[in-house]
Amino acid sequence: MHEDFDRCYGALQSRDKRFDGRFVTAVRTTGIYCRPSCPAQTPKPKNVTFFPHAAAAAAAGYRACKRCRPDAAPGSREWDVRADLAARALRGIESGVIDEEGVPGLARRLAVSERHLHRVLVAEIGVGPLALARTRRAQTARMLIEHTELALSTFAFSAGVASIRQFNDVMRAEFGCPPTELRRKPMARGESVGSLTLRLQHRSPYAAEPILGWLAGRAVAGVEESEPGAYRRVIGAGIVELRPVPEAGHVVARIDVEDLKAVASLVARCRRLLDLDADPVAVDETLGADPLLAASVRRHPGMRVPGAVDGFELAVRAVLGQQVSVRAARTFAARLVERCGKPLDAARGTLTHAFPTADAVAGVNLDGLGLTGGRVRTLRVLATEVASGHLSLEPLADRDEVRARLTALPGIGPWTAHYIAMRALGDPDAFPATDLVLKRALARSSVDRPESWRPWRAYAAMHLWNATTEETT
Repeated sequence: MHEDFDRCYGALQSRDKRFDGRFVTAVRTTGIYCRPSCPAQTPKPKNVTFFPHAAAAAAAGYRACKRCRPDAAPGSREWDVRADLAARALRGIESGVIDEEGVPGLARRLAVSERHLHRVLVAEIGVGPLALARTRRAQTARMLIEHTELALSTFAFSAGVASIRQFNDVMRAEFGCPPTELRRKPMARGESVGSLTLRLQHRSPYAAEPILGWLAGRAVAGVEESEPGAYRRVIGAGIVELRPVPEAGHVVARIDVEDLKAVASLVARCRRLLDLDADPVAVDETLGADPLLAASVRRHPGMRVPGAVDGFELAVRAVLGQQVSVRAARTFAARLVERCGKPLDAARGTLTHAFPTADAVAGVNLDGLGLTGGRVRTLRVLATEVASGHLSLEPLADRDEVRARLTALPGIGPWTAHYIAMRALGDPDAFPATDLVLKRALARSSVDRPESWRPWRAYAAMHLWNATTEETT
């Protein structure tokens, strides 16, 4: 996208918000980079350079615009559509792999050398993995500075630096000013570590009601709860509340967490869960052209695909939901949580446990949960594969390889594999074609409709599933 100068400059001239996050505009005369929709005066073409990522602009010596905040823009859906090494690496960096395991850990997960990983990212993005991770940490620190009243010294550790001086240098390098100049009036709450309120931006339109309804209908007791307009859940040792405000273009996220280093990972998980980096205009243009989906697209512009905060959790819930009702699947999941989920130090209302890890499920007796022997065997093998590292269900995983590995496990077929790819791996083109609802919707079609929906078949599935739900309520 960024290599098409005329198209990018046209988006810049029209201040087209659809392109925010897909590239950034660097202006040589000012030394700053902006969103395409920045309200500032349009620079002359000769003074403009387009970069595919904020980190590339920062590495070239540009600083983020204080007016349009390009660092807060939704991410580019291009990297989710693509399945190559660069796209997988970016998804891994965004998930916080480098923060936890360094570049060697990321390279190991991708099964490549560090040198090859660096070479691919420099060729594709313009910078290597360390620069991308540094920009991500700085962006998280800026978000916390702007929306909380926490002392600035508390952010140095969360930004992955060893001293306040180094933290100041990083923030100057990324944003052209010290942290003190980034402070704005914070939102309600956020006056102490453990209680933060942030705004997570998304592209419009955003169909909040269907995705909240989906999550509410599948909420597992002890782990999740919902109310009109809001969804809450346990993620690891933290608790998040997500309240979409689609007319304002953001989701209000209230995060209770004691370790600030976990905030970036929690934000990334929440963004995946609510599909906040989707490109709704591109999706709706493709799907709205089909008469089978057109009415649903008009009713629910900006339909999202519910993601997952943890790949193993989603896979377990998919297995528990095979050939049973949603209500029965919730009951089985709640029993599993009670059996081997980690209790919170202090319950928060109905939220009492974190969802079980793969290690916990692999090592516990699953008898007495009401599951068939075959289902127990599937869960145990799945947990063992994930716990051992033989199977990765994270966004950076190779999707084709994951589907092949999943279908090789006992009790997992194409439907489950595609459903997991759709939600846990964030594959926008995954399509569980053997699903009964989808088969019925397509039964009267004389053409291969799903092929015309590429690369957004997962969104088409959501429209068809949602339409069936509306018909029965």
